[in-house]
Amino acid sequence: MKGLKNIFAGPWGIIGVGMAIGVFAPLLQKWGNPGNMGVCVACFERDIAGAIGLHRAEVVQYIRPEIIGFVFGSLASAYLFREFRPRLGSAPIVRFALGVFAMIGALVFLGCPWRAALRLAGGDGNAILGLAGLVAGVWIGTLFLRGGYNLGRSQPTHHTAGWMLPLFMAGLLALLLAFPAIPGEAKNGVLFYSLKGPGAMYAPLPVSLAVGLLIGFLAQRSRFCTMGAIRDFVLFRQMHLMSGFLALIATAFLVNMAVGQFHPGFSGQPVAHTQHLWNFAGMMLSGLAFCLAGGCPGRQLFLAGEGDGDAAIFVMGMIVGAGISHNFGLASSPAGVGPYGIQAVVTGLLVCLFIGFTMRKRIG
Repeated sequence: MKGLKNIFAGPWGIIGVGMAIGVFAPLLQKWGNPGNMGVCVACFERDIAGAIGLHRAEVVQYIRPEIIGFVFGSLASAYLFREFRPRLGSAPIVRFALGVFAMIGALVFLGCPWRAALRLAGGDGNAILGLAGLVAGVWIGTLFLRGGYNLGRSQPTHHTAGWMLPLFMAGLLALLLAFPAIPGEAKNGVLFYSLKGPGAMYAPLPVSLAVGLLIGFLAQRSRFCTMGAIRDFVLFRQMHLMSGFLALIATAFLVNMAVGQFHPGFSGQPVAHTQHLWNFAGMMLSGLAFCLAGGCPGRQLFLAGEGDGDAAIFVMGMIVGAGISHNFGLASSPAGVGPYGIQAVVTGLLVCLFIGFTMRKRIG
C-alpha cells in the first residue's frame, strides 16, 4: 500500500491520473454523454439539481452517476489508505456562498475547469477564453492568499459528519435505481428526467458509475486539482499538479482525434456560446471562488469523500447554485448568456472580492 501511495504522489502518478481522465472522458462522450462533456462536475451537479427538482430546466435533468462515483471512489481510497479524516473548519456560510457563485460562473461559461480542458481538446476555441478567465480568477485569488486570506483551520470531528455527503450520494443512487427513466416520461416518482438536450444524453449507468469510481480513487491518491495546478504554478512555479492538468488535455485531444470527436472552431460547438467576454468573465468568477474555497469542483468532491465537511458544504452550495442559475435566468445556453447572467457574474465578483478583502486575518 505504501508503495502504491508513493507512486500516485509522484510526478508520473499525477501525469497518469491526468491521462486516465483524458482517456475516459472522451470515451464517456462516445458512449453517450453530451458533446465535449464526457466529464463536467459543474454540468453534472446542475443535472442532479434538476433531477431532484431544484430547477425545472427540462433539458438538464438527470442524476449523473459519475458524481456519485467520484465521492465513493475517493471514500474507498481514503479508507484503504487510512486517510479518512472527518474534519470541519470555519465560515460554513462563506464556503456555501463560494460554491453558489462558483456554479453561477461555470454555468455562464457552460462548464467547469475539467470541461474547459475537454472542450479545448475537442476543438472548441471558446474554451481558450474560459481557460484564460480561470487563470485570471485564480491569479486574483493568489493575491488574497499572499495577503493572509484564510477561512480558518480545520478541526477533527465526528465520523458522522464526514459521512454526510457520501450518504447523500448514496441516497441519490438509491433514487436512481428505484425510479429509473421511463421512455417518453419526464418524471418517474420523485425524479425528473430530460427527454431531449444534454440531460437526455448519458452513458450506461454501470459504465458511468465505474468510471467515476476509478477517477475518484485515483484523484484522491494523487490530489489532482485543476485550480491547484494554476495556483501552485503562480505562487511557487511548481509544475507537479500542472503536469497532470496538461496530460489530461493532451490525452483527451489524442483520444478525440482517434475516435473522430475533434471538431475545431468557435461556432456550432456542443453546449457552448460565442460571447467571448462572458466566457472569460464567467470562468474568472469560478476561478476566484475555487481559489478562495481551496479547490476546484472535482477536488471538492474528492475531499468530501475523505471526510472534509468544508468541501461538502461547498459541493452543496454548487448544487443549490445550479438551481438558482436556472430558476432566475442566469445560466447560458448555446444562444448566449442568460437574461440576468451578466448581472450575476458582476455580483459574484463583487461578493468574492468582499470575502477576499475582509477575511485576510487569521482566525484565532
